[in-house]
Amino acid sequence: MEAQMGAPDFWDNNDRAQKHIAKLNGLKRAVNPVVAFRKKVDDLGVLLEFAEMAEGAEQEEYEKELETTTNAMVTELDALEIASFLTGQFDRNNAIFSIQAGAGGTESNDWADMLFRMYNRWAERAGFEVELMDVQDGEQAGISRATMMIKGENAYGYAKAERGVHRLVRISPFDANKRRHTSFCAVDVVAEVDDDIDIDIPESEIRVDVYRSSGKGGQGVNTTDSAVRLTHIPTGLVVVCQNERSQIKNRAAALKVLKARLYEKRLDEQRSEMEKFYGEKGEIGWGSQIRSYVMQPYQMVKDLRTGASTTDVQEVLDGDIDKFINAWLRAGCPRHRNKDIQMDDE
Repeated sequence: MEAQMGAPDFWDNNDRAQKHIAKLNGLKRAVNPVVAFRKKVDDLGVLLEFAEMAEGAEQEEYEKELETTTNAMVTELDALEIASFLTGQFDRNNAIFSIQAGAGGTESNDWADMLFRMYNRWAERAGFEVELMDVQDGEQAGISRATMMIKGENAYGYAKAERGVHRLVRISPFDANKRRHTSFCAVDVVAEVDDDIDIDIPESEIRVDVYRSSGKGGQGVNTTDSAVRLTHIPTGLVVVCQNERSQIKNRAAALKVLKARLYEKRLDEQRSEMEKFYGEKGEIGWGSQIRSYVMQPYQMVKDLRTGASTTDVQEVLDGDIDKFINAWLRAGCPRHRNKDIQMDDE
């Protein structure tokens, strides 16, 4: 592929050239870390030989260096293994995140806001870029729903593990009697699809509503009918975008999200595995959650699909959710599917 870039006519078609370069860079990002790790293994072998030949204090120094280097390599190997699970067609794509508050009014709206913050923190930790597409405030507190784009290498591959219903148990800050409340929110994640994906939506199947943006965005956003709501009539799917000042840009962004959701739905139907994607989320309520966040009467976050758990609830709410994502990815890998996955603070 690098040799092809040297061809005289390589830049005659700029779009084709850019796709070629993007694919090459993606392959390099997958291969180069493995090649570098193998070199470290070879270097470790040499260090081991030195340690075996040394004596006394010098040998102790080599052994300490061996232990430090090996521990660091184990962590690196773990990351390489997780990355090797991301082999889906769209795993390398950007992810479109949607958070929807369940029944419960103010409690659920506040929980949706907490999840919104958690995923923003997680994306920041992972080095991803977040683009807010739509957010609807709750009546008294929090948000009723939000949609955002998480951009970066393998964003969808990791984020798809979060699709489902999330349950919170805590002493309500909105209850004067300090009673324990349970709240639910649904998280949906689809991959951003490329423009060349074969998905055609006739204009007759789309209802377009425009209205004044209600979010924070300055005078240009809030004083014009720039927000766009697209409803796909056959399926009932609704997409809203209001982050841009231009109605045209908001419509284009909303159409892109709608295409992504329709394409994901089509794939689900073709594979006849609706439970894996949409069915798994189910009703936003009891019996359908994938993860529980318990703050009272004890502290624990537990993923009900894999058994992965931790007692550090605040750290999770601050974006440390990799332990749950990695456990889910391992559970879906044939090498790990029949193993019990137990993770704790150790």
